[in-house]
Amino acid sequence: MKTKALLFLAALALPFTAAAKEKTVELKVEMPPVLLIGTPTPINVKNLESGDAAKKRTSIQVPEGTVNLAKGKTVTSSDKYPIVGDLEYVTDGDKDADEGYEVELAPGLQWVQIDLAKESDIYAVAVWHFHRQKRLCRSVIVQLSTEPEFKNGVTTIFNTDYEDSAKLGLGAGKDLAYIETNEGRVIPANGTKARYVRLYSNGSTSSTGNHYVEVEVFGKAAK
Repeated sequence: MKTKALLFLAALALPFTAAAKEKTVELKVEMPPVLLIGTPTPINVKNLESGDAAKKRTSIQVPEGTVNLAKGKTVTSSDKYPIVGDLEYVTDGDKDADEGYEVELAPGLQWVQIDLAKESDIYAVAVWHFHRQKRLCRSVIVQLSTEPEFKNGVTTIFNTDYEDSAKLGLGAGKDLAYIETNEGRVIPANGTKARYVRLYSNGSTSSTGNHYVEVEVFGKAAK
């Protein structure tokens, strides 16, 4: 009986052992070329990270077979009629800083949302807001959810809203704000299961509008 019990417990552990041994690789995110124009606006906020963000970026390990699930997927927004561009630009694969590649939403707290079409294991989210001028986007919040209304099954993976101005019930954000460059921001998601990705912002140090050039969501379809 003791031997059978041990064999039974070992069988139960097999799925977890297999998952633990899943081979991982470093996530490679293709960055657009540098293009900076104009005179940058002075940036002075309390929660600004110090140093060069590109040098501080840490490696993100993801399972083999991880891909950008957002490419070509449907995008919706709190602003149904963007000031500039189309919502489809957010997932069209173009990250260049030139004019004509970004969508601009109305002033105030706004969001864009990507429907990945099926529940997936999300390992990272990369976002490029606007990178032909050095600026800082305010109240950058990134959430994942299993439901499109973002009322249940919500995981917040990034939040620079240190003053809790968004009033989403999240409290003060603990992540540091950063200056926009062609490096964007790659945010770990740790395999969170979700179908929908929502990104908030509330203007920038250069504009009251909310800009997005591209969003990539790296993951694999959930098993």
